[in-house]
Amino acid sequence: MGTVDFDVFDADNHYYEAPDAFTRHLDPRMQKRAMQWAEVDGKTRLVVAGRINRFIPNPRFDPVARPGCLDDHFRGKVPADDIRAAFGALEPISPAYRDRDARLAVMDEQGISGCFMFPTLGVGMEEALVGDPDAAHAAFRAFNRWVEDDWGLHFQDRIFGAPYLTLLDPDQALDEARWAVEHGCRIVVLRAGPIMHPSGGRSPGDPLYDPMWRVLADAGVTVAYHSGEAGYGRYVVDWGESAEFEAFRRTPLYGILTSDRAISDTMAALICHGVFDRFPSLRVATIESGSEWVHPLVKKLAKAHSMTPGAFAVDPVERLRTNVWVAPYYEDDIRHLADAIGAGHVLFGSDWPHAEGLADPKSFVDDLAGFTDEEIHQIMRTNAEALSVPPS
Repeated sequence: MGTVDFDVFDADNHYYEAPDAFTRHLDPRMQKRAMQWAEVDGKTRLVVAGRINRFIPNPRFDPVARPGCLDDHFRGKVPADDIRAAFGALEPISPAYRDRDARLAVMDEQGISGCFMFPTLGVGMEEALVGDPDAAHAAFRAFNRWVEDDWGLHFQDRIFGAPYLTLLDPDQALDEARWAVEHGCRIVVLRAGPIMHPSGGRSPGDPLYDPMWRVLADAGVTVAYHSGEAGYGRYVVDWGESAEFEAFRRTPLYGILTSDRAISDTMAALICHGVFDRFPSLRVATIESGSEWVHPLVKKLAKAHSMTPGAFAVDPVERLRTNVWVAPYYEDDIRHLADAIGAGHVLFGSDWPHAEGLADPKSFVDDLAGFTDEEIHQIMRTNAEALSVPPS
């Protein structure tokens, strides 16, 4: 096993939400339209927008899978037609998954100086609420107040909890961005894909969102797009499959058609619709979305620029290399990624304590063969650390 002789900064850590994460601060008048718990056939189920939500089969997380138990499966070493069996024995939830002081103690043991802290359940909730923007914004306002309560937005300048921004209503998104900045937020999290308002789809590059981007850019807040339920199941319907998303339970075709399309499309939209031209200081990080989409997007952007150079204020490939940071999967060809965007824009993320992540976060270095010591230090620490503070 490879080692690093310095503390690292993990760009992809997670909590397991408390049962009241969405309900503690939720306006009671919104419960039936947003989130509530219900007993169904003797089991406690999460109900979102009046329907049982299956994004996470076990949304109370106790017991829960062991960190890294699916590592070999995601490396393609261990096939698993029965994903439940692949998880193996579950274990009682650890205090470190829900308590920030306990988490800091574990981070000390792991040699982690700081981390971006992302939702587990939260990244899969927006799709169920897209038909009711007011309920969606109420739900995520409540969720973000819970994040501030339980994790903090910059706890001891080591744990950086990410408020979740839904963009369904531009005015409410702006209000929430302002709240996040006023409370010292260093990073926010959004879902990839078009903004699916009931009146139709929108690009994040629509000028309607410029006031929000301005607030985040002026404050130096990093914008993270984290994988989750991006709503791209609607495209597999055209191929005769179900659009319902359930973590770890999808058909091969669903995975092939949707695995990295949302993040690639979103980065293309941000670039082609001029967000980085209007807000050149805006920093975007793609988290737990892999990196295999990067080289194809570079090729497409270069071709678009060569065919219609007047459509771009700046070379779009350079925009990607300047404004976007990428956290690859550990099983990706990370050297290939660095060749495309530079080692200074590659992020280490362990996905701890998720089953598909790394049991030992620092073991990510084992997949950095061919990198210099300086590049390893950038990837394992300084790249993400720099994103946790406003640019000078």
